[in-house]
Amino acid sequence: MPVANGQGPVPHGQTPAQDATRSGMTEAMDELARRRAAAEAMGGEQAVAKLRASGRMVVRDRVAALVDPGTWFEIGALAEPEIRREKPVPGDAVVTGFGTLDGRRVGVIGIDATAVAGTTAPISMRKQGRLIEHAQHGGFPLVLLCDADGGRMPDVMGWRFSGLPLDFTTFLGATDGSPAVPRAAAVLGPSYGDSALHAATAHYVVMTRGSSVALSGPSVVEPAIGERVTDDELGGAEAATAAGNAHLVVDTEADALDALGAFLSYLPSNAALPAPASEPVAPARDPAELADVVPTGARAGYDMREVLAAVADAESVLPWADGWGPSLLCALARIEGRPVGIVANQPLVRAGALDADSLAKEHDFVDLCDTFGLPLVFLHDVPGLMIGSQAERSGILHAYERTVSRIARASVPRVGVVLRKAYGGGHFAMGGRPTGPDFLYAWPTAEMGFMAPETGIRTVHRRALDRLLADEGPEARDARAAELTAEWVAESEPWEAAAHLSLDDVIAPAATRHVIATSIEIAWGERPHRVGHRGGRE
Repeated sequence: MPVANGQGPVPHGQTPAQDATRSGMTEAMDELARRRAAAEAMGGEQAVAKLRASGRMVVRDRVAALVDPGTWFEIGALAEPEIRREKPVPGDAVVTGFGTLDGRRVGVIGIDATAVAGTTAPISMRKQGRLIEHAQHGGFPLVLLCDADGGRMPDVMGWRFSGLPLDFTTFLGATDGSPAVPRAAAVLGPSYGDSALHAATAHYVVMTRGSSVALSGPSVVEPAIGERVTDDELGGAEAATAAGNAHLVVDTEADALDALGAFLSYLPSNAALPAPASEPVAPARDPAELADVVPTGARAGYDMREVLAAVADAESVLPWADGWGPSLLCALARIEGRPVGIVANQPLVRAGALDADSLAKEHDFVDLCDTFGLPLVFLHDVPGLMIGSQAERSGILHAYERTVSRIARASVPRVGVVLRKAYGGGHFAMGGRPTGPDFLYAWPTAEMGFMAPETGIRTVHRRALDRLLADEGPEARDARAAELTAEWVAESEPWEAAAHLSLDDVIAPAATRHVIATSIEIAWGERPHRVGHRGGRE
């Protein structure tokens, strides 16, 4: 038997050098397994148990529940912080990787709240930035699982703060000409600092009850400005939705993850692709009932969501920010299987009048739909814009100009239907004729004009009516006011508008769904899709 350097027999076909290599590889593989196990253990058994006891899922369970089984592909698992601590910080408190969601590739960033409270430091920021770059350059959606407590000290103290590897051109969206990709975020715990910034960059944010999102948390707010405030008061569900920081609030994390998947199902993987269509589904409510849903009296209230139920495919309406600017409803939906964005006034809230918040909400929703190729459907029942000192201080003038301009620049098909009334600037802000919609229709009972007849008469003819009252008395004044109102109403009816092509047609309420679907098909033409703005959000 062969002997090597007096060390004993050598196995057949293996040299001492090969033996040493095999031994070294075994040790390295053992070390790799140890390090991977440490990363997968996150903040350790005690921290994991504490988080689960609070009712929250740990980040790796969230990822497993989000992506399709067997598709998770992680990068950066062995990352460690620049400033080492006595207790390890696996992955530098963030999990990043790729998987498929309903068969489509997505990039995922999940904050690990079990490791140093999910705080952010230079390595974790670099790790997140690399994932974002891959998603943008690869052209697939980005999912953000937010649950963190702001910047980590001392990692971001002093000079280190200005040297953080935070590239805002990457963080906020592609600037290299790559098509925009959808961003969807779930706020699943107290989310401050970078987690809040992630949510602010998302096209859709869902949060669980009990979570919060704000620029800085209570532990920073009180010493900085002396305000003692709770997580819920600062950025809980009610505060976040009213501010437009969250689009949907749900009870459980499972509901939140389902909502992320539902949102992405309406959108293409990136702005260069057509939105995914599905098989047509009949609406939940018979369109023939629409004439009974909407009362003819301009001041009577009704729930616009009942109209949506008769226009959109059943179980396809996904509300978008109902708690922000609630006099306007925005929703993703499908009509005859095609994804669309619906913008509709809500008469149950201030009669559907638009304020600064509802206009800002509409702007962002229109931008979302135009960016990702979803046709826009406008359902008008608007008495106008909010006016007065409070409205002006809220910035309604700027919000109005910005929203109308964004609607006019949209390149996707735009179809509008005036259900009952469309007055003044509210008509323009709902995609009226001056904004250049592809098609604009009205129901036979619709009213249109600069302002409502009663208000118009008091404004335009006030002096003449006051003189008539002084000269001939109230009966003469009231009779003349009735004549003027009748003339104004006749001018406001849809017939003259249709005669002069300000409307493309006057349609029966029962035909609304069919007319909208056909108009979208005609507006698209034979092109598979029409790309909107290819960059990030405006």
